[in-house]
Order: sequence, then C-alpha cells, then structure tokens
Amino acid sequence: MEVIKSIDDIEVKGKRVLVRVDFNSPIDPMTGKIQDDTRIRRHAKTIQNLVERGAKVIVMAHQGRPGDADFTSLEQHAEVLGKVLGRPVQFVNSIFDEAARDKISELNDGDILVLENTRFYSEEVIERPVEEQAKTEMVQKLAPLLDAYVNDAFSAAHRSQPSLVGFIPVLPSAIGYVMKDELDALMKVAGSSAQKPCVYVLGGAKPEDTLKVIEYVLEQNIADSVLASGIMGNLFLLAKGFDIGDSYRDFLSEKGYLKVMEKAKDVLNRFESRIVLPEDLAIGENGTRVEVSLNELPLSALPCDIGKKTIEKFSQVINNAKTIVCNGSPGQYEKETFAVGTKEVFSAIAESTNKGAFSVAGGGHTIAGLNKYNLLNKISFVSTSGKAMLLLLMGEYKKLVVLEAFKAYGQS
Repeated sequence: MEVIKSIDDIEVKGKRVLVRVDFNSPIDPMTGKIQDDTRIRRHAKTIQNLVERGAKVIVMAHQGRPGDADFTSLEQHAEVLGKVLGRPVQFVNSIFDEAARDKISELNDGDILVLENTRFYSEEVIERPVEEQAKTEMVQKLAPLLDAYVNDAFSAAHRSQPSLVGFIPVLPSAIGYVMKDELDALMKVAGSSAQKPCVYVLGGAKPEDTLKVIEYVLEQNIADSVLASGIMGNLFLLAKGFDIGDSYRDFLSEKGYLKVMEKAKDVLNRFESRIVLPEDLAIGENGTRVEVSLNELPLSALPCDIGKKTIEKFSQVINNAKTIVCNGSPGQYEKETFAVGTKEVFSAIAESTNKGAFSVAGGGHTIAGLNKYNLLNKISFVSTSGKAMLLLLMGEYKKLVVLEAFKAYGQS
C-alpha cells in the first residue's frame, strides 16, 4: 500500500480538490435526522487539513440506497460538518449540473462545498470497470473544473462506482487520512507482522464471510487462535456433532446458513486446536435467561448469547493476547437479558488493550455494542468499515477496487 500517495504527498494550495468521503450515517426514520455523526467527524480531519493548506474543497458522498428510508439529501450532513469544523460549509442540491459547476468555479481558497448525495445520480449505483466509470457524465462534467482528487472512503473501497474510481485515471489522486489510518491499522493485524499471540474474536450473523476470515488467518498463521461465537460458533458446534436443537437447525436452514456446514467441518478438522468454541449457551425461558452447557443439549429454544463458562474461557485467551481483532458480537446485546456475553467479552478486549495489546474492531453492530458500554475509546483502532475490513482480513485485496485503481492509475 506504500505506493499509494496520501494528501501529504500532493500540492493543494489554490487547487480545487474533490474529496470523496463516506458520510453515510444512521438516520432516525421518524425525524429524518442524523442519529450518529461519527463518520462525519472522522472525515473532518482530512477536510480540515486541505482547508488549512489553502485548497478549495469540494466534498462528495452518498447516503443510503434508492428506495430505502435513509436515502436522503446531504444538506444536514453539510450543516453537521460545519459545526464539527467550526467554519462555514456551503451546500448545493445538485452534483454536476450547471448550478453545481458554477458553485465550484466560484470557490475561494479555504472554502468548502458539499455536493448532493451521489446516489441521486442513477449511474452511481452501477458497478463497472474503472475505465468505463471515467467516461461517465459525472466525471466528464466535473473533472475539467478540478485539480486533484482525494478518496477518503475506505468503507466503500470495494465498490467500483463513478465517484469512487472514475476520477482516479483522469486527475492527480491521493488517499485521505481516514483511508490511510484504516490501511495502516488493518495491515498491522492482517499480515504476519501482527504481534503474537494474535487473537481473532468473531461473532455476529454473517457466517459465510466469517468462515473465510477464519480459514485465511489460520492458514496464513496470522492468528494464533479464533474465538468463535454467534451463528458461526454455533455452526461449528453442529459441525462437531452437538445437537443444538431442531428449532435452531430449522432457523439456520431458513436463513441459508447450513450451506456452509461442509466448509465449516473442513476448517474445524484442520484447525480445531486453534478454534475456541462456546462451552455453554444462553436461551430465554419465560422471560428468564437460562444457561445450558454442552452436555445438556439439545436446547429448548434458540441460543441468544454465550454462557458464563464461555465468557471466562474467552476472557482468559483475550487477556494473554498482544493483538486482538474483533468483528461481530457474541450475542443479542440489544436485549439486556442476552447482553452479558457482549459486555464481558468487549470489556476483556478493552482491559487487554489498556495493558498494552493492540486491538482493532469493526462492523456496525460491533461499534454499536462498544458504544453502548462506553468502550469505543478503549480500543486501539475502530474501523469505519464492515465489508471492506472483512475483505482485507480475508486476504482478498484485489476486491478493494479503489485501492487497485490507485495502484494502476493514481500516480499522476
């Protein structure tokens, strides 16, 4: 990744610089207001740097998807950015029409202009090769007005869309601080340079992706051990021959998760000594949390959390780790009855970090869980990304098409 230029490597004074960020934020469905401005605050560092160096900054971002409740204008995002930076931020409710182009042409050094939601433009949601995206109307209309392009949207680095890759072949290009920080932190844990012992704490409800990560980090000897919980942990228990119950098997079948069973068996057979599985599970009976050990299976209800024995076992491994990667929660922490596993495991990661371990956490639910227990600032690095982070951890670097475009074209 060292071949990719950052904003520190390009001259921006007096230049019109287009900055592609990821302002995509949770929107309250009742009020239409931004519920969490974390991503806007993260990207403010890049924008502030460009402004202080005398650039004319044009900000481009998306919000939601067409048809979804959070598919809305970026006008309030511009207002939030202005409050974060403590300076005026202009907004134009178009992307590349005459009004937008006039606004760009009128900018003075240090000015900031936020363009409208890129996904209001129909071609933005179509993924095509970089060369074709460079020929789209958006790029062709805006590029002649611009002097440089900065991509700071790591969380969208796997999408080959016009605003993300189309400007890279036609403008001097660089990555911003969010992108750089993400790559620096994730490469520390994704490669063999990770300080040992290296532990991956993987839960959540995406077993197909999680299984790919587990196989990769164990095959490459990146991770010394994997703590598997959530649906992936339960699938491993099934693969090992434990009968979790007919109702849970039906649930897995309905969700299409059983299709990874054969792969789970293969990975478990090859790396069983390094995969740490739950020793007990928590279910709900008449509104009460009941913990069931493996020798008491099958379960009478769906598992919603790990039990105390598992929490203790996981915490011991985490306590001895020097590098920790966390993606996904151990249980349904949204319900207080089943929040025990998430709270205790995440707290163990925070404690280990405080003692000197390097920890990385990513994914929307992971971040929400850390935030719920005021642990967000006790993790070494919190990634803004879910999918892009997983792709990097899986070793599937070439699917991060934005980075591939930079390596191919971004050295103008």
